[in-house]
Amino acid sequence: MLWRVRTTLDDRPGALAGLATACGSAGVNILGLQVFPGVDRVTDELVLRAPDDWDLPRLAELVERAGGSRVSVLPCTEAALSDQPTRYVLAARSILSEPASFPDVVAKLFDAETDGSGADLAAVMDGMDLEIGDVVVQVRRTAPFTAAEHARGTALAELVADVLAAAEVGGAPEPHVPPGGQEPTYEVGEGEVHAVVAGAVVGRATWLVDAEHAWHVELGVDPAWRRRGIGSRLLLETARSARSSEADEIVVRTAADNPAVLPLVLGTGLRGRIRMGTDDLTVRIPVRRLART
Repeated sequence: MLWRVRTTLDDRPGALAGLATACGSAGVNILGLQVFPGVDRVTDELVLRAPDDWDLPRLAELVERAGGSRVSVLPCTEAALSDQPTRYVLAARSILSEPASFPDVVAKLFDAETDGSGADLAAVMDGMDLEIGDVVVQVRRTAPFTAAEHARGTALAELVADVLAAAEVGGAPEPHVPPGGQEPTYEVGEGEVHAVVAGAVVGRATWLVDAEHAWHVELGVDPAWRRRGIGSRLLLETARSARSSEADEIVVRTAADNPAVLPLVLGTGLRGRIRMGTDDLTVRIPVRRLART
């Protein structure tokens, strides 16, 4: 069975050799190695093949006995053996072709784990915040992020910002305009906001309020009216309603690979936080500082 192991070792001659010797003596084979240097300690990521009867605690104990600290052990597949520089180049290509896919791409690139909020893993999860304009994309996992990974993540976020800025200067492609060319009006009601054209609802935001005064929002826009900023406007109107009702924040959950999320939040002009999980992502937008309307 294959395992991805991260551990911190003292930056001294022979530290990694001691870990390799311990693995070899236990019948554990090192198939891959990536080194993240630090000031006085080094973080090593290893892909190990262990006997079938080995489990996570046994591997962690082996690494700790060999001098490792801050040990993280997770099962993995042969995909973990792919060349790391190649993975970053492919990630950059994906971002260049579709900047809105950045949250999903960066989460997969850094092997982000499921969001552990409220779970047993929450206390041991590390987070990395990547800023694109007023939007913060956060990925979380149990293995601590190294300084090198923070630098790589920041560089990728800057790439997204540059691509979006270039697209804005060059002019975005004209969105599809349905027959009639009418622009929607927005109607705010009890528990919902509608985008309406000629009496027909083309977009809707609804919400439920939890015990902590957060509004959990569901958004939907008719396919013929997408890519026109309607989702962002619905989110903005929802944020204004939440502010008027003394809410603390609005929360939107969707699939992790939904490419509409980044432009949706950017289009509101509000400061939002996108937290990535393995299967879904959560957008949180604080509304207390939003001007009342």
